[in-house]
Amino acid sequence: MAKSGAKSGAKSGKLARPYRVTDGRRFRLSSIDPGDTRGFDSKRRARERLERDIEILGELQEKLYAQNQWALLLIFQAMDAAGKDSTIKHVMSGVNPQGCQVYSFKAPSPEELDHDFLWRSTYRLPERGRIGIFNRSYYEEVLVVRVHPELLARQRLPAELMTRDIWRERFEDINAFERYLARNGVVVRKFFLHVSREEQRKRFLERLDEPEKNWKFSLDDVRERRHWDEYMAAYEDAIRHTSSPHAPWYVVPADHKWFTRLVVVSAILDALSSLNLAFPSVEPDRMKELEAARVALANEAAPAAAQPAARRRGSA
Repeated sequence: MAKSGAKSGAKSGKLARPYRVTDGRRFRLSSIDPGDTRGFDSKRRARERLERDIEILGELQEKLYAQNQWALLLIFQAMDAAGKDSTIKHVMSGVNPQGCQVYSFKAPSPEELDHDFLWRSTYRLPERGRIGIFNRSYYEEVLVVRVHPELLARQRLPAELMTRDIWRERFEDINAFERYLARNGVVVRKFFLHVSREEQRKRFLERLDEPEKNWKFSLDDVRERRHWDEYMAAYEDAIRHTSSPHAPWYVVPADHKWFTRLVVVSAILDALSSLNLAFPSVEPDRMKELEAARVALANEAAPAAAQPAARRRGSA
């Protein structure tokens, strides 16, 4: 079972590889089409593939949890309405909740602003054997804060540290942090859900037109659209400077949610299948204890099974 799960995961993982960025020096966001579906022309076929891959993910996650050596950190970044929440919901639907931790990062609190920019993410890292999901992350510090420099002023950094090099320095800090995680058994995979501006507009209109989706809409979403080009430039720069073999970015086409989910689960399977996951082996002494327990339980069941027959003989 372990080998078949790993092999199936590796095979399924191939779908995501064209969207993986491990060396961003030549990366251009324009090279990824938000509407790409990689030859999948049927939602039904995609749904069948997703169900199969989610089942494989559940098997691998069980081994990850039992082995208790590796942790997996999944980071999701995107513009509003790109589908982060629904992707997390669908892809992780087959995972045991005990082995998964999800954190959504909002605007930093006063306490968080009193610490370094990595602090609030650091103490929410997943434990060994678990999958951690960051819905937004420390990358907000080189994305939204870069687009809105006034947010940087609220962090109360010493004036001499707020130079024109601050974004390059933060990229360096992030790279060092992710290298540290990789060296300590935390596998990092980062996803930018690449939605087109037109598709975002359509999804915003859906939120306005459908009463059950009204709660999702915020005027801030429309205001942020005005900075679209700035955000795209910030995302491209972040991906170019923080892609690495040990913490790759996946730039996932997001105009079709059903395809987005396929790519994300494919990337997760690719990561997990590379870890040689297996259930822990049982030592010989422990096997003797298990066999003794088996004998004791079997002997305990015998009299109980005989009782109904004895009662029948007595009543006769």
